[in-house]
Amino acid sequence: MRSARPRAGDFNDYYVRYTSLVPDGDVVQTLAVQWLVTRDLLVHAVGDLETFRYEPGKWSLVESVAHVVDTERVFTQRILWIARRADVGLPSMEQDDWARLANAEARPLAKHLAEWQAVRGGLVALLDGLAPDGWSRAGLAAGSRVTVRALAWIIAGHELHHRRLWADSYGLGPSRPVPPRE
Repeated sequence: MRSARPRAGDFNDYYVRYTSLVPDGDVVQTLAVQWLVTRDLLVHAVGDLETFRYEPGKWSLVESVAHVVDTERVFTQRILWIARRADVGLPSMEQDDWARLANAEARPLAKHLAEWQAVRGGLVALLDGLAPDGWSRAGLAAGSRVTVRALAWIIAGHELHHRRLWADSYGLGPSRPVPPRE
């Protein structure tokens, strides 16, 4: 189940933009390893780079990282909620409101990376302990049906999407293109 890609109907079509970036294979292993690559990309962004905005009105690098951490935390909660068969739908997350209220620039990037490491560790442990039938459990989040499997793949793809932005738009190194799946 950990290696099975989510199918149409497992999640809102909006998230294909993320799931298509994730390579085939065990998504738990992907989540455990890809974070190390992303951390290595970000760890060298210090000083003015942390508050750099590639365009006026865009998030700074540290705000963007805080957004990814917040999103991963929310989606991990969705995984737990749905895996435990809670029958009440979960609300959406308005990313721009959350980013504005996060006070991200008050903390250095290193603190955000440490927080992300803790969040990712919790996610990997949660997924690693799922019963095989837990992967196909579905629930309602942000008004759409979603499976536990799809949420794991969305988290992995969301990180890859932002890694590409950090490389290309924030100049943090050569982009490592991840071709979308067809």
